[in-house]
Amino acid sequence: MTDIVAEKLQLLPNNPGVYIMKDAQGKIIYVGKAKILKNRVRQYFQHNNQHSAKVKAMVAKIADFETIMTGSEVEALILECNLIKKHHPKYNISLKDDKTYPYLKVTMQEAFPRVYITRRILHDGAKYFGPYTNVGALHDSLKLLRKLFPIRSCRNMGDRPCLEFHIKRCLAPCVGKIESEEYRNMLQEVCLFLEGRTDQVEHNLKDQMLSAAEDLDFERAAHLRDQLAAVQKITEKQRIITGMGDQDAIGMARSSLGVCVQIFYIRSGKMVGRDHFLLNGGEFLTSAEYLEKASEQNTENADSQEEKQQSLEDSDDEWLTAFLKQYYHQATFIPREILLPQEIAEQSVIEEWLREMKGSKVELIVPQRGTKKDVVIMAANNAQKALADEGHKIQRVNEQTVGAVAELGRYLHLEHLPNRMECFDISHMQGSETVASMVVFEGGVPKKSDYRRFKIRSAEGKPDDFKSMREVTERRYGKPDAEMPDLIIIDGGKGQLSSALQIIRGAGHTQVPVVGLAKREEEVFTEGSSYPIILPRTSQALFLIQRIRDEAHRFAITYHRKLRGKRNLVSVLDHVEGIGPKRRKILLDSFGNLEKIKKATVEEMCALDGMNKPAAEAVYNFFQAQKKLRE
Repeated sequence: MTDIVAEKLQLLPNNPGVYIMKDAQGKIIYVGKAKILKNRVRQYFQHNNQHSAKVKAMVAKIADFETIMTGSEVEALILECNLIKKHHPKYNISLKDDKTYPYLKVTMQEAFPRVYITRRILHDGAKYFGPYTNVGALHDSLKLLRKLFPIRSCRNMGDRPCLEFHIKRCLAPCVGKIESEEYRNMLQEVCLFLEGRTDQVEHNLKDQMLSAAEDLDFERAAHLRDQLAAVQKITEKQRIITGMGDQDAIGMARSSLGVCVQIFYIRSGKMVGRDHFLLNGGEFLTSAEYLEKASEQNTENADSQEEKQQSLEDSDDEWLTAFLKQYYHQATFIPREILLPQEIAEQSVIEEWLREMKGSKVELIVPQRGTKKDVVIMAANNAQKALADEGHKIQRVNEQTVGAVAELGRYLHLEHLPNRMECFDISHMQGSETVASMVVFEGGVPKKSDYRRFKIRSAEGKPDDFKSMREVTERRYGKPDAEMPDLIIIDGGKGQLSSALQIIRGAGHTQVPVVGLAKREEEVFTEGSSYPIILPRTSQALFLIQRIRDEAHRFAITYHRKLRGKRNLVSVLDHVEGIGPKRRKILLDSFGNLEKIKKATVEEMCALDGMNKPAAEAVYNFFQAQKKLRE
C-alpha cells in the first residue's frame, strides 16, 4: 500500500458514490460503486487473504484512487456504468462499447420516416431497437420488414418515383402519392412489429383492410390483406411462453472456455428473439469477436493466460450483476419483468435504477416454479450449447491455423515451427505490367499489414518468371541484415525456387528454409532434393499452404489489374485531341476511372484546374461518338 493510498483511506466519506482505482502510471484499472464509500474501499486493503486471485492482483497494482460522492446508490450505479463505458478498466467485467453492436433506427423525427441499421444512438427524436449481436440476422430482418411494409429506403427524396415504387416496395412519398399522416400510421405498425407486438399489428391491419374494402379501394385492401397474411405467418412461428406480458429471460452457463449469457426476448407472451454474449478475458463479446480473441490467445504469454483465469474466478453473482448494469445501460427497451437464474446482491438498487429509466415498474424475478422457471432453464441450456458450439469452432480454427503450422513443420522436417511465412507470386500478361506480390501469414492467419507488392522492372516487355523472382527476392532479402521469416514459399516449381535461392543464399541467409510450390500437383520442392514432397490430400498442412498460395495469387492479380486499368485508360485518352500527359493525369486523379470520365459533362471537366472548354468538349465529343458507333 502506497503512502498516498494510506492517507486517502483515512479521509473516506460515509456517503454513497463511485471509487476509481489507478495504477502507478495513473491508468484507471477498476471502477466500482458503494452504498458507503468508507466501508467498501477499505475492504480491499483489509482481510487480503479472503480475496480472490483477481482482486489480489488488482490491489497489488493500486497506487492511487479517487472517489466521487453521489446523492444516492442509484446515482452511483449510473455513474459507474458511464465510467466503465468510457475508460474500459482492465479489472472490470465489461460489455464492448455500444458502437460495436448495431441497432435498427426509425427516423420518426422526419415527415416520412425510414428504417435503417446504425451503430450510433443520437438524441434526435428517432426510435431505436436493439442492440443486436447477429448482424446477418439483422439484415435479414430489415429485408423482411421492407417486404411487409412499403417504407422508403432512399436517403434523400427525389422529384420522381424510383424503381422501388414501380415494384410495389415504396409508396412514393417523394411525389405525394401518400399523405404524411397515413405514412406515419404505417410506421407505427413497423414499430409495433419490431417490439414483437404482432397481435396489435394484425388487429390494426385487419381494421384498415376492412375500411379500404368499404371505401371500394380494393387495390389497397388487397395489399393490406397480403401484409396481414405475411404477419400472421410470422406470428405462427413464435412460441407462446408465459401468457401476456413483456419479459427478458436470462440464462447463464460457465465452462473452461468462459461464461455465456443468453437472453430470450418475450413480448406479449411470445418469444420474438434471442441473443447471447460470450465472455473472454473480462469482456462480453459477439461470437465473431470471441473467435478472434481465442485465435489471438493461441500465442498469449503466461501472464495473459493467468489474467484470463483470474477473471473467470469471479462469482456468478458478479457476472450477472455486471451484465445487467451494462446491457440495460445501452438497451433501447426495458421490459416490466426480467427473469434471472439466481438472486443478486444489488437486486434492489438495480430495480430502482431500471424503474427510473423506464418510467414505470420493473421487477427482477427469480422464478421458483412454473413456465417462467422453465424458460430461464431453457435460456441456460441454450447458453451451455452456445459455449459448446464455440468450443468446437475454436478447435476447428486451431486445427486450421496453429495446428496446420505444426503439421507443415513436421512434413517439411523443419527444425523450428514456421510461425511466420512469406509467399511470393509473379503476375503478368505476355510480359506487360509484370508485378510480384508478397503475402505474410503468422500463426496460420494472414497478416495483411505486412503484405507488399512490387512492380517488376527487369522483365518488363518480355515474360521471364525466373528473372522476376530474382528481382523481387533481391529487393526483399538482398541485404545481409534483412529481417527473415521462418519459411519462404515460392509459387512455382524448381526453376523459380532455384532463382530465389540464388539471391537468398547469396545474401548470406543460409538458415531460413525456402520451398517451391508447383501448381499442377501441389508438389512442394525443397532445397537440394530432386524429388518433391507430396502432402496428404486431406491434411491441414496442404490446405494451409494452398490458402497462402491462393492469397498471394489474388494479391498479385489485383495489383496487375489495377496497373492494366490505368494503362488502358491512358491508351484511350491518347486518341483525344488536346489531351496530353498532364491533362490525362488531371482527368484520372479527378474521376478515378474511364467510366466516370465517359459520364462527365463538359461543365464538370471545365471546372478542373488545367482543363479548358475546347479540351473538355474534345473529350466529351470523343466518347459521345464512340457511344453512337456502338448503338
